[in-house]
Amino acid sequence: MKDPNNRGAHTIVALDVASLQEAMALLDALGELPGMYKVGLELFLTEGPDIVRTLVDRGGRVFLDLKLHDIPNTVSRAAVAAAKLGVSMLTIHGAGGGAMIGATCRALEDAFGPARPIVAAVTVLTSMDDRALVATGVSGAVHDQVLRLADMARDAGADGLVCSPLEVRALRSRLGPAVKLTVPGVRMPGQGADDQKRIATPADALLDGADWIVIGRYVNRAPDPRRALLEVIDSLE
Repeated sequence: MKDPNNRGAHTIVALDVASLQEAMALLDALGELPGMYKVGLELFLTEGPDIVRTLVDRGGRVFLDLKLHDIPNTVSRAAVAAAKLGVSMLTIHGAGGGAMIGATCRALEDAFGPARPIVAAVTVLTSMDDRALVATGVSGAVHDQVLRLADMARDAGADGLVCSPLEVRALRSRLGPAVKLTVPGVRMPGQGADDQKRIATPADALLDGADWIVIGRYVNRAPDPRRALLEVIDSLE
């Protein structure tokens, strides 16, 4: 399924659909174009781990976005179970703390060595703004909380972060090139914000230093998903 020209290497297509049939239709339409396919809560809870195995068997690289958040032992064991499915990257919540992040990274390293999946710590959800963050009991601006969580996650051993496009430039400047930045909350010009609060275009996010751009509704709800993804890829070039 590898794209010989690697044009879509920076894109992750969100399989935010409700069934294996819908996911396979997107896989058939997009094939080798995306760098990865994202499996989130809806699809994973509907189809179970077999959806990941199916995508991997078909040659897809899977970004398992379950945002694991629990005590260190529980999350580290869950991450090892996810890695056994063949995922390329998985998410844990940065708010779970440094002990949870560190335990997860060590468990994966012990079990898989350099072949372990990328661990990406979620900072602050792209649906939240300053007011929503304060309502959870965290004082200050979203931007400041993202930087705090980023420093902690990096120090605990996380390979990367999930952040909104508005924080990419500051994180890249602060953390350097080694930390991988995965960026949801992107919208093509003219596309509605839907339930997102902190958004930018895919091109702006990539220019600021993102490694991967997560594309959801613009592609997975398009009448012609391949054409829609090619429009995104063209905008990045």
